[in-house]
Amino acid sequence: MAKYLVIVESPAKVKTIRKFLGTNYEVAASNGHVRDLPKSQLGIDVENGYEPKYITIRGKGDILANLRKEVKKAEKIYLATDPDREGEAISWHLLKALKLEDKKVYRITFNEITKNAVKESLKNAREIDMNLVDAQQTRRVLDRMVGYRISPLLWAKVKRGLSAGRVQSVALRIICDREDEINSFIPEEYWTLDALFDLPGAKKPLTAKYYGKKNQKAVLSSKEEVEALISEIKKETFQVGEVKKGERNKKPPLPFTTSTLQQEASKVLNFSTQKTMRIAQQLYEGIEIKGNGTVGIITYLRTDSTRVSEEAESGAEEYIIRNYGKEYAAGKSEAVKNGKKIQDAHEAIRPTDIGRTPIELKESLSRDQLRLYQLIWKRFAASRMQAAKYETTSIKINAGEHCFTVSASRLLFDGFMSVYTQEGDKEEENTLVKSVETGERLTCRDLEEKQHFTQPAPHYTEASLVHALEELGIGRPSTYAPTITTILARRYVAKENKNLYVTELGEVVNNMMKDAFPSIVDVNFTANMEALLDGVEEGNVNWKTVVSNFYPDLDEAVRVAEKELKEVDIADEVSDEVCEVCGRQMVIKYGPHGRFLACPGFPECRNTKPYLEKIGVACPKCGKDIVLKKTKKGRKYYGCVDNPECDFMVWQKPSGNKCPECGSMLLYKGNKLACMNENCGYVTQIPELDK
Repeated sequence: MAKYLVIVESPAKVKTIRKFLGTNYEVAASNGHVRDLPKSQLGIDVENGYEPKYITIRGKGDILANLRKEVKKAEKIYLATDPDREGEAISWHLLKALKLEDKKVYRITFNEITKNAVKESLKNAREIDMNLVDAQQTRRVLDRMVGYRISPLLWAKVKRGLSAGRVQSVALRIICDREDEINSFIPEEYWTLDALFDLPGAKKPLTAKYYGKKNQKAVLSSKEEVEALISEIKKETFQVGEVKKGERNKKPPLPFTTSTLQQEASKVLNFSTQKTMRIAQQLYEGIEIKGNGTVGIITYLRTDSTRVSEEAESGAEEYIIRNYGKEYAAGKSEAVKNGKKIQDAHEAIRPTDIGRTPIELKESLSRDQLRLYQLIWKRFAASRMQAAKYETTSIKINAGEHCFTVSASRLLFDGFMSVYTQEGDKEEENTLVKSVETGERLTCRDLEEKQHFTQPAPHYTEASLVHALEELGIGRPSTYAPTITTILARRYVAKENKNLYVTELGEVVNNMMKDAFPSIVDVNFTANMEALLDGVEEGNVNWKTVVSNFYPDLDEAVRVAEKELKEVDIADEVSDEVCEVCGRQMVIKYGPHGRFLACPGFPECRNTKPYLEKIGVACPKCGKDIVLKKTKKGRKYYGCVDNPECDFMVWQKPSGNKCPECGSMLLYKGNKLACMNENCGYVTQIPELDK
């Protein structure tokens, strides 16, 4: 009969861990959290020390009853939930829910589900770390306060079930701010000038870029400027000024953290953050491998550390020497820290055994599991290898006072790139530069000028939003995926071709949050709150101090907003559309996808139809009304009411004014008006037309 009970979170882990332990051990699963704050109320006693009121989660009664039976049989109980704040909190909740205070209870953690790691964790059993529990408890309480105090207010003002969140509202603001930046961006014209030189015996000409006069870099901003420059340069003789050769090292990438894995999986595999985490969880908990049973094949997936254990480092070094050669092995290396708190009990995300190659596991993994494992395996292997080495050549070509430059790289040693390359790693070898020498005169075949326009910052993708949240210190590895999932599920943000666009609903919520709760959506405030949570984890800050400093200000802001936001309560606006079913004047309603027209005679008359908001501007193609529309996923645009007969469409709001230079329509871009014809480039301040 089993003397010891090991409780894990996931049933998938039970199978994996059970085979590592002898018959003295029983392994059972809690299926995640067993206690939480009640859904029907705030669940925090704000009058008496902010004590949380925890209840058993609905549906977990049977699981707890079965665990209690197992607890009675066991001499020792090992709580083996995930090795992070949330895992520590789940262990503490199990201790309370199962009433284990008088039992021999130990906390064990392992970064990977392998036989050695599990056995080692039993040797290093410890007590529950209440600092970690309190840090997680603080996050949960703060999130509950924001969600339960602000969400009903938003619902009341916008007339539907919305939600606000401590991290999700900041993420929404970041996306909205980028959208405003893009909409107000005015493209600026610039030009480039290339010189094409014929070299003896070369099939292709050598292309050099115009740099400027002597050592002063020039900016070419107009066609006239470029034409004057060309006529001046054509009079000169082209001569090689100097040829510099050197070497450059390209460092190997660091192994994956949660953030970098999500970003790379999005770019390379086109995975959403949610999908990446779901598949990584499967690889961590255990995969059925032929001949080996169930094995965890990657380390813990929620980490912001790039540290690697000595055992894993030695194993990687041996593997690389054996399969690639001694010159490829990097030897010992140090993790790079980013200055923020790092969960350094963790390692980077890596294979549990580098000898278990993707090819060997092909038959045991699904297509998506294999692709993600291959990414993790290659990245880890590359991180333990030598840098790639390049021979660099830079050439200056003089034409009187003017200077053209050309540079090239030639790969000397591929190093880590023999295993793993990212976008931009592969640099083409330019063989044309080999025969060029200092003082040599060159024959210019042609001078090519090109017109360009500056581009706005790109829309956020899931990958770049995760990067931004990490850079700003907002959230933690475990929060990135659920935060993005929530704002997409609430339809505050729409996803099209990887890009994230703010919907009309998202704009309404963001503007309300900025007006009524500026600190909640302030990036610095939220980042500072993360630093305080780290302080709680380290034992330097009392968790109730953080909560007691936060709640009174939130409570006051909610009370003020309840009064002041009444002015922006959205009533049913009467439209000029007549209901074709009953003849009543239709009204504008708000739904999950934005505004629509509905008959006020509901429920007798249930007629509805799309709402097309006229902006008072005529279509430049057919003269009919331009209306505000939305794509299927909620992104706003302006198009002709007569679509599909008329295909006029723009992303920025048309002003109704015509460009004085080319006659095209002017569009609103921030505090300016810009011509919709990009080749025109006319821009003016809005007040000039208002005078």
